[in-house]
Amino acid sequence: MTDASTTARSAATSTTTLSIILAVSFGHLVNDVMQSLLSAIYPILKVNYGLDYVQIGLLTFTFQVTASLLQPAIGMYTDKRPMPYSLPVGMGSSLVGLIILGFANSYWLLLLGSAFVGLGSAIFHPESSRVARLASGGRHGLAQSLFQVGGNAGSALGPLLAAFIVLPRGQWSVSLFALGSLVGIFVLWRVGRWYAAHRRANAGRMPASTALLFDRRTTAVALVVLTVLTLTKNAYMASLSSYYTFFLIDKFAVGVQDSQLLLFVYLGASALGVFLGGPIGDRFGAKFVIWFSILGVLPFTLALPYADLTWTVVLTVIIGLIFSSAFSAIVVFAQELMPGRVGMIAGIFFGFAFGAGGIAAAALGALADVTSIEYVYWLCSFMPLAGLLTVFLPEMRHKVR
Repeated sequence: MTDASTTARSAATSTTTLSIILAVSFGHLVNDVMQSLLSAIYPILKVNYGLDYVQIGLLTFTFQVTASLLQPAIGMYTDKRPMPYSLPVGMGSSLVGLIILGFANSYWLLLLGSAFVGLGSAIFHPESSRVARLASGGRHGLAQSLFQVGGNAGSALGPLLAAFIVLPRGQWSVSLFALGSLVGIFVLWRVGRWYAAHRRANAGRMPASTALLFDRRTTAVALVVLTVLTLTKNAYMASLSSYYTFFLIDKFAVGVQDSQLLLFVYLGASALGVFLGGPIGDRFGAKFVIWFSILGVLPFTLALPYADLTWTVVLTVIIGLIFSSAFSAIVVFAQELMPGRVGMIAGIFFGFAFGAGGIAAAALGALADVTSIEYVYWLCSFMPLAGLLTVFLPEMRHKVR
């Protein structure tokens, strides 16, 4: 290859890196807007179908477990056989799920729509996380946080869109957001073209080393700790995203639309936290962010069950900001532990995040039915104590960049 062609390729890469990260972040936003609409319309579904909290939890369980069971398998498969054009296919599955949810006339169809949305997430996350890392230029924390902040922004927008579009018009209007997914399919198709071109351009290079940074026992312990931290973090976050509106309505007599707006405020703070976690991790290391995020949020979760409405809003903003910064650091730390297995790690941790949240949503819903929403939030307030397990994570031999 000539020096001129090498220079041209380097220039093309430098000009497309940020645009590709932003493109997959936008795809993540669209994907998570669609999936967040499910939890955002729970108050409507509860009234229309006479659902109890267990049935509400099972909807979340169906969506998230569908994603969690498939994501690791898809990630492992695409580590060996990358599928650049799987991204728009995943978006198409979520589109189908939204249409089913909009026109469902039975609880079983609601479950089917939830499963299609979960399938779309399972296909989307492993390959899009890989694309973000490929386009990172070595700044893995920043790329991962930009990618993830798109998803959190989408999750935050879902309740807002539900409050001003779905609630006034009813369940059928959920299907209107399938139009936005068409834009997402177009954008992700172009990302797939970049990804395919990147693979062709690097076809002759030696594959990246898959040698472990640490011995197998240290690596296994670290992965178990990261898994437990992901479980506790997402169980708590699921308690807020699934039942926060009901908590506000039951405890403070807040209206449905106002509760959706306050859910948007919380999810918006979570999106900001995800964004900040990546660059901080690049600067100070992923382990520092994990320490600060999971254990640092404990005083605020302990105070939440005893707060009035004003302080509830303030505390949930702080909790969302701090707690959500951990996930990009957890993913980057795990990917550094297991070089060359980006898709598998993304699939496991994104999938496990979904699955843990789904199982927690169903279990907490059952607990709320026999106790109260207030009791659930009191119990969940102790979950960040798991952050103490961070002490068992190894120190990286080199700073994550």
